[in-house]
Formats: sequence, structure tokens, C-alpha cells
Amino acid sequence: MRFDIITIFPEFFAGPLDYGIVRRAREGRLIETRVHDLRDFTHDRHRTVDDRPFGGGEGMVMKVEPLFEAVESLAVDGTSTGERAGTAIVLLSAAGKLFRQETARRFAKLERIVLLCGRYEGVDERVAEHLATDEISIGDFVLSGGELAAAMVVDAVTRLIPGALGNEDSAVNESFSAIAEAASLQVPPHPSHLASHESQITDRGILDYPHYTRPQAFRGWEVPEVLMSGNHEEIRRWRREQALEKTARNRPDLLDPAISGGEGRPASAKNAGSDRVS
Repeated sequence: MRFDIITIFPEFFAGPLDYGIVRRAREGRLIETRVHDLRDFTHDRHRTVDDRPFGGGEGMVMKVEPLFEAVESLAVDGTSTGERAGTAIVLLSAAGKLFRQETARRFAKLERIVLLCGRYEGVDERVAEHLATDEISIGDFVLSGGELAAAMVVDAVTRLIPGALGNEDSAVNESFSAIAEAASLQVPPHPSHLASHESQITDRGILDYPHYTRPQAFRGWEVPEVLMSGNHEEIRRWRREQALEKTARNRPDLLDPAISGGEGRPASAKNAGSDRVS
């Protein structure tokens, strides 16, 4: 897997790419990361990457020419035709579709991902329409630029690449795991108060179950007795029940699509700052 990151702040990635799973995946040659300075693809002495928006309005807009030239310089197959086998060109934007675990799984099957980090008030729409294969938002909030979002995408995708994790089951038994994988737990039937939640699970998975470690007692709070029982069937049942309860409490939209307002966004939420990058 190769990640190409196009940004006006290449120094930003000196940190996020040099730690943890991403660093180990780079050292193990499971992934390759290359960071490109967008200003290298400008042709004026000020290395200008933004301009005033047509029609007026606040802020500046990132220009279309440097972004196209930057991607075309990477020799991405099919840049001009829109057909890019094995490659995703991802524009990080608050106006994009919500990035989910299922998106990370789709990206992890590719050979190459090009990440376009926007800044300022937004990016010329022709980039989203004619260059990017995906326009992605990491949440219903506004960031100053796409660099942090790009680093998050790299991390989320890398950990799904075979060999990146020390224990491959770590990517299976966690939040947002695939329903087919969660069902493989083969737990006994659930109490009636959880049965409706089980039937409501969407294809986006559920949250992870609670985890505990030593000490067994801390300030009067005890680890649940079932985890100390050694009864693996009961532990599996308890974990499944707790995962469902936590999902119903913290992310009910994962159990009931009617709660979300498209692409998993809460119906009551505004797409705040959709003209900015997140």
C-alpha cells in the first residue's frame, strides 16, 4: 500500500507517521508514505495555492491547477479519464461523505491512496468533481486543514493491512467490526431487553465491549465477576450484551438507521462549516 499526501504543510507529517503501528508498517515495508509539498506545483514567485472566490464571500479558496498538477505528477493511472484501478484520490472535506470503518476496509483493499489536504475556506469544486474519487469528512466538525484528517485515514487503513497488527484478531473484535465477524462469536440467545437491539444492527457494526485489567479493585470499583469466572461461554455472552448496551447508549444510530440523517450523521446535527475542511 502506498500513501501519497499532498499538503502545504509537509512538516506536519514528521510526527504522525513516525509512531506506533504506522511506523512499524513502514519499517516492515507493508506501506510506503510520501509527502508532497503542493507549492512545488505552482508557477509564480509567491508559490500561490489560493485565490479569492468567484461570487464573493469570506476567505480564500484553494486553486484547482496546483492540485491537478500534483496528482498528475504522481503518474496515477487514469487521472484524466476517471478510471483509476487500485487507486483512490481522496479529498478531505467537511462537505464529504462520513469516513467510517467500512470506508477504511474498502481503502485497505487498494494499492494506492492519494490524500489531498485542503486549507483556507475550501477547495475549488472542480477538484471534487473531476479529480477526486472520494470526498471524505471525518466528522461533523470543522478543522483548520486536512492534514490531521489525512493522518487519521492513514492510521485507520494501515491497521487493516494484513501483518500490520501484532494480533490480527485485534481488527476483528473491536468497534465497528463487520457483522459477519461479530456473529462468529456464536453467543447464546440474549435477554429479551437486548433482543430488539440485536435485530436492529446495521451493516456498520456495533461498538466494542468494555475492557478491564489489573488491579481487580480500584477505589471501590470492582472488575465484573464474570470476567474472573473462567467460563468462556459466559464471558462471550456478557461481552456481547455489554457491546449492545453501550452501542444503544452512545451510538443508537448504529442500531436504528432512522436516527441518522444520511451517511450516519445525526438528523439533528447541522453540517457545520461544510465549506471548510475536516
